Amino acid sequence: MSAPEPTHLLRCTCGAVECVGRGKPISTAVCYCDDCQAAGLQIEALPGAAPVLDPDGGTALTLFRANRFVVVRGAEKLVPHKLRADTITSRMVASCCNTAMLLSFDKGPHWVSVLCNRFAGDQPPIQFRHMTKYRTSHLPYPDEIRTYSKFPVRFLGLVLRDRIAMALGR
Repeated sequence: MSAPEPTHLLRCTCGAVECVGRGKPISTAVCYCDDCQAAGLQIEALPGAAPVLDPDGGTALTLFRANRFVVVRGAEKLVPHKLRADTITSRMVASCCNTAMLLSFDKGPHWVSVLCNRFAGDQPPIQFRHMTKYRTSHLPYPDEIRTYSKFPVRFLGLVLRDRIAMALGR
């Protein structure tokens, strides 16, 4: 008998929106791309908004397979925030309390990126920091985790490995 899959609960600040990620996440990273920084600042400027960006400007994200992630409460409260009308990326914000919850895609990736600061319990550990060529902060990095100026090959490998596992029904 195999061990049960881990379950990860995520909540907005007021608790009206709850999501569940099942299984081991694909990856956990801090992104410093210019889009994540710009969107984070816009969302944080909303009335009563919860923090999106880390003190050094990064956005800590955990990737779950889209088919292993579900909004279990308050889905009607999630509204898309797009930086540009033509982008495929939507940052989903809980309208009840202006809490950024996740990034979803109109087409493309097989994953959902959830904000690490939305976990109701322990967060998965950060594996790496990427897109640091866009980092504007002069603060030192808060830890010794590897940094990459672009998307690292390791990240692409994790995503590809997970996509293959999905195709094989695992």
